[in-house]
Amino acid sequence: MPSRQDLRDLLDLPATVLLTVECQQGVVGPDSALPELAREARSSGVLANVARLVAAAHEGGVQVIHAIAERRPDGRGAGRNARLFRAAERLPVQQLTGTTAVRVAAPIDVREEDLVVRRLHGLSPLAGTEVDALLRNLGCRTLIVTGVSANVAIPNTVFDAVNRGYTAVVPADAIAGVPSDYTPAMIRNTLSLVATITTTGELLTCLAPPRRAVRGD
Repeated sequence: MPSRQDLRDLLDLPATVLLTVECQQGVVGPDSALPELAREARSSGVLANVARLVAAAHEGGVQVIHAIAERRPDGRGAGRNARLFRAAERLPVQQLTGTTAVRVAAPIDVREEDLVVRRLHGLSPLAGTEVDALLRNLGCRTLIVTGVSANVAIPNTVFDAVNRGYTAVVPADAIAGVPSDYTPAMIRNTLSLVATITTTGELLTCLAPPRRAVRGD
C-alpha cells in the first residue's frame, strides 16, 4: 500500500471523484436480491466504510457519484447475453426503476450535490453510460472506487477507469464480494496490478479538509 504522503500526493482533491457502485437497497439492503452479498457487505463493515468515505468526501468538497443498476419493468434495453442477467430476471427482488430497491442504501447519505447515474445494461458503471463524460467535465483524474461486487462490477469499473486514463484508487475494506475470501484474492492478484490499494482509514485522513491555521500555531 502507498505511504500516507504518496496517497496525499495522488489525491488532488479537486480532481478526485468518489464512486459508489451498486450500493442500493435491492443489492446491499436488508431485503436484498442477493442476501449473501448483502450480509457480507454489512457484516464486514464495508457498507459502513463506504458511508464514512461518502461523508468525508462531502466534508472535504470531493464530488460523489452513485452508480445504480436497474431494469425497466418491461425489461427493454436490458441484456440477456450473460447467465448473470438471465438469473437476475428470476430473483424475488427486482431492481426496477422507481422502486425502493434502486435507492441508495442506508447508512450512505446522498446530498443534493451528489450525482446519481442509473444504467439499464451491462456490467460496469463506466461502459456505455454518462459517467465517463461526467468525470471529464468534472476534471477528474483520480477515481476512488467503492461498493459491490468484487466479483463483477468492481473489477469492471477499475479496468474501464484505467482504460480511459483515470488513476483508480480502491480502499480494500470498502468493497465486498462473495465468498468472503474472494475479495482479498481479487485485490491481491488482480486489482493491485492496476489500481492503488489503500484503506478507508488512510483515505479518511487524506479526504479531510485542510486544517485551518489558528493564532499560536
